[in-house]
Amino acid sequence: MKHAGFTLLAAAAMSFTLPGCNQDRAAGDLPQGNESAKPTATAAADHSDPLASAMSAAPASISQGAAIVQAQADGSMKTLREGKNGWTCMPDSPATPGPDPMCMDANAAKWAQAWMGKKDPPANTVGVMYMLEGGTDASNTDPYATKPTAENNWVNTGPHLMIVGSREVLAGHPSGAKPDTSAPYVMWAGTPYAHLMVPVAASAATQ
Repeated sequence: MKHAGFTLLAAAAMSFTLPGCNQDRAAGDLPQGNESAKPTATAAADHSDPLASAMSAAPASISQGAAIVQAQADGSMKTLREGKNGWTCMPDSPATPGPDPMCMDANAAKWAQAWMGKKDPPANTVGVMYMLEGGTDASNTDPYATKPTAENNWVNTGPHLMIVGSREVLAGHPSGAKPDTSAPYVMWAGTPYAHLMVPVAASAATQ
């Protein structure tokens, strides 16, 4: 596969998930007594079909032309469909407690690669990631948390997009440890990987 996001996505499969995605964990690892931490109900998309699952992550105008790749058990990445618009989509991971397919543009891939490498993100390189099926994130405050705990501000999100690579876009948005996920908020505030989480209507997936 010659798609620009392949190397990044393969690395993500072997070590981390992409920002806003679930970290690999069993449902039994969810914090107890936190109603907001329970995963959202599975949306209408058929997550047993990797193509349909991946395409549900972004508006149809994007996902129809995106490359679709899927992580394999050995850490490799299998190309399910070549892309033609510079976007890459991944289906839901069955190892996570809720549906979490995602799509990202080329700039978002560069940003995520910097995050995974613990390097400064590229300057003035704004990227967009879609997760219209929602997600459950290991930590709203720690970019390198691997699982939710009672102390690391685990957060559940509905359908959303992420704007990465711009400090300016974060201005004026709340950045507390326990955000109101029904409104735009800053995840990983105070780190080089702070990004804006923007809730959207689930119906956007059909546009």
